[in-house]
Amino acid sequence: MQRSPLPFEIHTDSGVPIYRQIMEQVCTMIASRRLTPGDLLPSIRQMAAGLQVNMMTVSKAYTRLEADGVLQRVRGRGMRVLAPASKASLASRKKELKELSRPLITRAQQLGLSNSQILEILESMLKEQ
Repeated sequence: MQRSPLPFEIHTDSGVPIYRQIMEQVCTMIASRRLTPGDLLPSIRQMAAGLQVNMMTVSKAYTRLEADGVLQRVRGRGMRVLAPASKASLASRKKELKELSRPLITRAQQLGLSNSQILEILESMLKEQ
C-alpha cells in the first residue's frame, strides 16, 4: 500500500518527455526503497490530475513500466509495484546491465570524464541507495 502521497515532479522545460520523467521517478523510488513490492501508485486519472498532465501521458508511462515488469495494473485502484524478477541467470542480468550502461558510459566520456571519475560517481550513487 502507498504510505503517503508520492512527491512526483514534472519539469516541462527539461527536454525529457513527461512520460519518461514519470517512469524514471518510479524506478528511482523503487531503487531507493521509497516504493516497495505491493505498494500502490495512484490511478492514471489521479496521477494525471495531481501532476496536471494528460491522462494519456501517465497511461504511456504506466504501460511501459508494466511491460518492463515493474508495475502491475489493479483495476480501479492504480498500479502495484512488483517484486524484482530475478528469474534470469546472473550472466543474463549482467548482460542486460551492460547494455543499459553503454549510453551512460558514452555520454560520460563525451562530457570529458575519466574512467576513475565515472567510477567515483557510480560508487557515490550506490552508497546513496
